[in-house]
Amino acid sequence: MAKEKTNKTPAAILNVTPTKGDKAFDVINIIIMILLCVIIVYPLYYVILASITDPKIVNTGKMLFYPEAPYFKGYQEALTYPQLISGYKNTIWYTFLNAIVALACTIPGAYALSRRDLPGRRPIMFLFTFTMFFNGGIIPMFLTIKSLKIYNTPWALVLPAAVSVYNLIVCRSFFESSLPQDLLEAAQIDGCTDFRFFFQFAIPLSKTIIAVMLLYYATAMWNTFFNALMFLQDDDRMPLQVVLRNLVLSNQLSASASGAEAAEKQKLVDQLKYVIITVSAVPLMIVYPFVQKYFASGVMLGAVKG
Repeated sequence: MAKEKTNKTPAAILNVTPTKGDKAFDVINIIIMILLCVIIVYPLYYVILASITDPKIVNTGKMLFYPEAPYFKGYQEALTYPQLISGYKNTIWYTFLNAIVALACTIPGAYALSRRDLPGRRPIMFLFTFTMFFNGGIIPMFLTIKSLKIYNTPWALVLPAAVSVYNLIVCRSFFESSLPQDLLEAAQIDGCTDFRFFFQFAIPLSKTIIAVMLLYYATAMWNTFFNALMFLQDDDRMPLQVVLRNLVLSNQLSASASGAEAAEKQKLVDQLKYVIITVSAVPLMIVYPFVQKYFASGVMLGAVKG
């Protein structure tokens, strides 16, 4: 017979009557969680409201709970900006390309470093970790990009971000804690090679951490800004973040000029700051709920040292 589902609490299953202290603890816990949710969610809610509210009201510093004096010129300016579509296309392409390259480098590298029989495992890991504290700086990176002849190409953004050492360490910890040594030994007894074990066992059992790495790398590339300014030259290659920055700067220059329209332009500039946050963050906010369950479990598993 199939087991009947139950919604009983652990206390009810154990036939334990909750004490007044338990009930008080639950109430306090719920109140704290609600307060934390409000503290986390309200800034996002405020930014969305500020993007459709008259900047005069927003600049007073009052708390917004509903849109007062709706003002949509910021969205009109942003959505009609000629380079907005190309910025979205470029960012989507760079994000997709970086995700493929980063996963192809990080997942095999982390698995190899998780194997205790890898020759030189500790020195290699030391070299990776060393780069988290010391690096060449901006000028050597720029010279490297120029010497590789990938300046002003998508690879100038993708290759420097191909491997994050932090993500590599998280992946390595995941493989160490989630792939039993007994499974590898049993597969090797049956004649399984290392490559076959990686593709037929390690990868299928690592969908959770792969989803987490995909989210990490995609978010980082979606928000890339400084590298694009350094390594890209053509306006039609600029990602979304640079395009939105140029939109604000162009309107700031107009607002600084004297004239009757200066005050109206300043209002537009004030609102655009909130509009560009909303426009750039909405795609990630739409995607995140679909990978949230993998994100939570993957981070917890990857954080446990085997």
